[in-house]
Amino acid sequence: MAIDRYSYPFTAIVGQDQMKLALVLNAINPTIGGVLIRGEKGTGKSTAVRALARLLPDQEVVEGCHFGCHPEDPEDWCLDCRERAASGALPVSTRRMRVVELPINASEDRVVGTIDLEAALKEGSRRFEPGVLAEANRNILYVDEVNLLDDHIVDVLLDAAAMGINTVEREGVSVSHPSRFILVGTMNPEEGELRPQLLDRFGLCVDVEGIRDLDQRVAIVEKRGHWEEDPNKFSQEHAESEQAVKSRIAEAIGTFPEVSLPRQILRLIAQISIALEVDGHRSDLVCARAAQAKAAYDSADEVDVNHVGEVAEMVFAHRVHSVPFGKGGPNLGEVISRMVGQA
Repeated sequence: MAIDRYSYPFTAIVGQDQMKLALVLNAINPTIGGVLIRGEKGTGKSTAVRALARLLPDQEVVEGCHFGCHPEDPEDWCLDCRERAASGALPVSTRRMRVVELPINASEDRVVGTIDLEAALKEGSRRFEPGVLAEANRNILYVDEVNLLDDHIVDVLLDAAAMGINTVEREGVSVSHPSRFILVGTMNPEEGELRPQLLDRFGLCVDVEGIRDLDQRVAIVEKRGHWEEDPNKFSQEHAESEQAVKSRIAEAIGTFPEVSLPRQILRLIAQISIALEVDGHRSDLVCARAAQAKAAYDSADEVDVNHVGEVAEMVFAHRVHSVPFGKGGPNLGEVISRMVGQA
């Protein structure tokens, strides 16, 4: 049986707990703003992303819609769905969430889509050839080596991720469509950094590296070997743990809007941002959303200091300019741990 018919189970991935948590939190609440995974190759980044996609709930979509519009969310319908709805009920189908990959050499037209200007000028019609951002709507957009992309392309991706809409304008002709997705970017810092302005716009950031623990490294090779030998059997062995995580994610997606954020938690988040001297207020918003998603994942009704402590390093890792409190001072983790402990 062909191996590529099966994704490696999410729960079979050894280590990399922070990376897996960051992915799960964005799946629960995509408004966190995506995750940037920094680190060397061969650390399970793409494996984890594809494995997560298999755990996410199936989606209701308007049948035949290129953008996969939700039939019960008319505010986010594309123009075609609006026109179809005006003439009758929309047919509904279901689909699985998938991973849409952005080619490293993608042009702006390939990313945002193109407008047939000739048809627009001659016929007055808006013929639109959808791009990657259209395919990514309500899916996971995976951008490998994001630091090697042209800054303008990265800007376009981050704008769409923040606004939930993609607008293409050519010679006075404009087309817009929904573009809400879970953004996952990866990069190897040795190959170049992202500008600080772009870094800040990723909600979370985790640093990954090869595991140094002897037993865990052996377990990685053993598990991979078992999967390649019989992926069906290997997947069945992890079916129970996969279902457990799948159920937790589905429940959290439904309950996180109801999880309360006490004022003292918001004050703690603000105090951490001030102590670390981060720019702007995006860190406060992201930390609150991530802590709320973590509380929902833990089936809690209210965010507490522990939830903040579990997500804070992922929120601030790429936003701190230098070691706070002077050379040789406490590192990021120490500052967060101390402030959470005092709360």
